[in-house]
Amino acid sequence: MAEETEFLREQLVAAMKNRAMFYWEVYRVLKREFGAERAAALVSEAIYNRGCAVGERFRGFGPGDFHGLRQSFIASIPDRGRPFEPEVLACDDVGLEIRFHRCPLKEAWIEAGLADDEVATMCRIAGTVDNGTFEAAGFGFRSETWQPGRSGCCHLFIGKA
Repeated sequence: MAEETEFLREQLVAAMKNRAMFYWEVYRVLKREFGAERAAALVSEAIYNRGCAVGERFRGFGPGDFHGLRQSFIASIPDRGRPFEPEVLACDDVGLEIRFHRCPLKEAWIEAGLADDEVATMCRIAGTVDNGTFEAAGFGFRSETWQPGRSGCCHLFIGKA
């Protein structure tokens, strides 16, 4: 059973990394056609829209049930959060703050040999899923996505809209 669980865990991470590379390839094609800024905007828009659809499941917690949001959001991360290693830094009546210590998407881009600035761009683009998720759920949101020289990955700040 443990061997099967580990196999499934590896397959899950591989699927996330495949998604990361799909994002990269779409961005590259659009960049070639429209330039980097427009490509980033288009891919971000699509990912943001997907985040809005995901956010519907959290709408009942907005605009101020941060404890309920924390529990539901953390529980929604595949494999009990292992691929991302979320850490709740704060959760009170005014907001929720979560730092992710890992990210399979970022790991895929690094493994593929992207330069640090490209990885940072892709993290910013992919991170728009969180903007859509929390804004659609009725919360205020901002994030700090990975930057060269910084450990971990995304740092989410969820507050009242």
